[in-house]
Amino acid sequence: MSSSLTRRDAIRTGAAALGAALFAPAGCALAQGPKESSPGDPWKISLNTSTVRGHKLPFDQVIDIAARAGYAGIEPWPDEIDRHLEKGGTLKDAAKRLKDNGLAVTGAIAFFHWMVDDDAARARGFEEAKKRFDQLSQLGATHVAAPPAGDGVEKVDLLRAAERYRALLELSEGFGVTPAVEVWGFAKNCFRLGQCVLVAIESQHPKACVVPDIYHLHKGGSGLASIRHVSGAIIGGFHLNDYPADPPRERITDAHRVYCGDGVAPLKQFFRDMRAIGYKGAMSIELFNPEYYKQDAHLVARTALEKTRAVIREALAG
Repeated sequence: MSSSLTRRDAIRTGAAALGAALFAPAGCALAQGPKESSPGDPWKISLNTSTVRGHKLPFDQVIDIAARAGYAGIEPWPDEIDRHLEKGGTLKDAAKRLKDNGLAVTGAIAFFHWMVDDDAARARGFEEAKKRFDQLSQLGATHVAAPPAGDGVEKVDLLRAAERYRALLELSEGFGVTPAVEVWGFAKNCFRLGQCVLVAIESQHPKACVVPDIYHLHKGGSGLASIRHVSGAIIGGFHLNDYPADPPRERITDAHRVYCGDGVAPLKQFFRDMRAIGYKGAMSIELFNPEYYKQDAHLVARTALEKTRAVIREALAG
């Protein structure tokens, strides 16, 4: 996910973050859909709509594509919901379409500025968050990503960020939509898994959780092996993709994300690790590849799911 609509050394948490990563709040609700993607899938697999974002399709068409391709859920972007409403659609009709297609909204993407030091900007961010919580609640969503968006976040102490995250969680309680601290590998803060886990744990809220991402774990320097040090209970969703060997980590961007299995990420070990830590929630395929945007949207969605399933099956065989 990116703070722009395409997605684009700061606070070091050291031993505190590493120690925090060994534990997880037991009450973190997991993002789960109403059906399995496939009888053989160990996790429910969702389509993050960024994967077909370049096709600029109406939200109802994206829902249909996800259903036809065989996904269990969907993760929409806020502007897609806004455009749906601007063109005369309603949240009620979108929710019905989702239900009729057997799709859950297992997560969502948003960019409200919950972490920033500027009080006025943060207040506006919380108002935006409230708006999104309300919309997503009407769609039956369980989670929404809360990345370190906003100016000046690199100056924010992580314990102060934890206080603000707790306030965001408290705001969400009446809507039933849990914001999850998202790892942003290119950001100036919360670019490492340990930083995000520290924020979640130190919020001292039972629903605190994080959203890691294959690309962002690589981009930010945590690496995929870092997931072994957390409990599956603290993960409120996971974004799936792969990355090539070139360009190197320092220069790689969202546009370089590829289908699972088409890159060099150690995905087989990653899926074994996810099983080992007991994660049982949803995983969402999130791509931003401009080459895929040139292809048929349904083909892209279906190919992404099939390739992901193939890697999972091979990883967990036997």
